[in-house]
Amino acid sequence: MITLSEENYLKAILSINLDTNTIVSTNEIANLLDTSAASVTEMIKKLQEKKLVIYEKYKGVTLSKSGCKKAIEILRKHRLWETFLVNKLYFSWSEVHDVAEELEHIKSQKLTDKLDDFLNYPKFDPHGEPIPTKNGIIHPTKRITLSEMLVNSNGIIMGVALDDKEFLDYLTKLNISIGTNVQALERITFDQSMKIKIESKLEHISEDVAKNILIKIIK
Repeated sequence: MITLSEENYLKAILSINLDTNTIVSTNEIANLLDTSAASVTEMIKKLQEKKLVIYEKYKGVTLSKSGCKKAIEILRKHRLWETFLVNKLYFSWSEVHDVAEELEHIKSQKLTDKLDDFLNYPKFDPHGEPIPTKNGIIHPTKRITLSEMLVNSNGIIMGVALDDKEFLDYLTKLNISIGTNVQALERITFDQSMKIKIESKLEHISEDVAKNILIKIIK
């Protein structure tokens, strides 16, 4: 039997690995879950006893085959529920994470499959993250951060690297959302902030904002 807390850890390890494609450190898990490294180490030991993770001291942790399967199931439910909340119940993209955190622990596979069908098998959640298929396939996406865009290049906003309510609310005020067209106009040498065009409106954003917006370059 896997506890809700253990499920959260499995999902966290998978999420970090999808971003970095490397062995996950205990500090990375602690930062994502806003907990102590000692708590992470204690939980990793429990997950290792259940053969859900493989831990190498001083290196980090990876998911076992069974742990990866479970983590993908949880991640799939989380992202499907976020999509449902935004597309069907009209939550804002800054509101859905915490609600989906609760809904992702519903055990019914039938409900998850029907939800997927009801949403017409979406490929991405409201934050631009890929939704795993029923068979556990996570399609890779070719994205860069807005801060990496070359001046005078054009792109489409595909997602965010920071799932934070204040950050998402700020983007909403700038009329930035998934699918928004953006053009990089100028990078300020002094602080690496950027002047951009969002649709037809000019904006000046900080480097911190730019590095947390994910872009697909278009010609």
